[in-house]
Amino acid sequence: MFEDDPQELRRRRLGWIIGSIIVIVLLGAGGWYWYQRSHAAPPAEQATHATAPLPASTGPQIAHPLPSEGSQAALPALNDSDQVVIDSLIGVLGKEPVAQYLVPQSVVRHFVVTVDNLPRHKVAVDLRPLKPTAGQTVTATQGDITTLSDANFARYAGLVRVIQNADTKSLVVVYERLYPLFQQGYEDLGYPGKYFNDRLVEAIDDMLAAPDVQGPIRLVQPKVFWAYADSSLEDRSAGQRLLIRMGPANERTIKAKLREFRAAIIENPAQKQMPEQGQTEMPSQKQKR
Repeated sequence: MFEDDPQELRRRRLGWIIGSIIVIVLLGAGGWYWYQRSHAAPPAEQATHATAPLPASTGPQIAHPLPSEGSQAALPALNDSDQVVIDSLIGVLGKEPVAQYLVPQSVVRHFVVTVDNLPRHKVAVDLRPLKPTAGQTVTATQGDITTLSDANFARYAGLVRVIQNADTKSLVVVYERLYPLFQQGYEDLGYPGKYFNDRLVEAIDDMLAAPDVQGPIRLVQPKVFWAYADSSLEDRSAGQRLLIRMGPANERTIKAKLREFRAAIIENPAQKQMPEQGQTEMPSQKQKR
């Protein structure tokens, strides 16, 4: 028997290896084809999926559309909008109140964040559109009991007076004209497909549900800040706790203005009437989100 040529042996081995690889690939492809067929939808369902049109792209789902979606006037980019917002507010409130109370940077973004937070338990203090109220919380102590002093309510008197005297219709005109900026700020906050005016109505409704607390309000100081001793008050939303802290008279004034504004920014007449007295039940999880 003749000895095989070394080169011939190498060619045979290479051919065997290539052949084995081809077999493995074919078997693998056949197995994958069988797996796909065994897990596939029935032919009728496949045909339905193949021919069904893709859903059309839709805008935000709107519960409370604005009666007017804003003017067609060109607006600056959101990051460059502070001056136009400030000028618009000066036209309604006056230059001195705007300078005294408004934080002049990122006005729209801060307003949007605060509105979104009001129905929640906490508000981002550093992102509020208004400057902090002057002075410290005023308390009254008798023995072991500390209460919120009536003198504390006077700290909010100036701001409440500005809000009370503001022309609601003019504020609504400004809001509607600048609305595209608020909508963009809300979507940038992480709510694509959501409508900012809906969230604003939710925040207003939550604040209108704040209880009208009469008599001394007991406080505790577990850490640095004061808190309401009554858990049914402390567990309420940030917006409701703020109204309670402002005192009953200020609270009634703010609620009256909120009702006026709410009625002007929703389209459905049946939803315009709000109860005069705030509800006492806790805000729902949907409101807190």
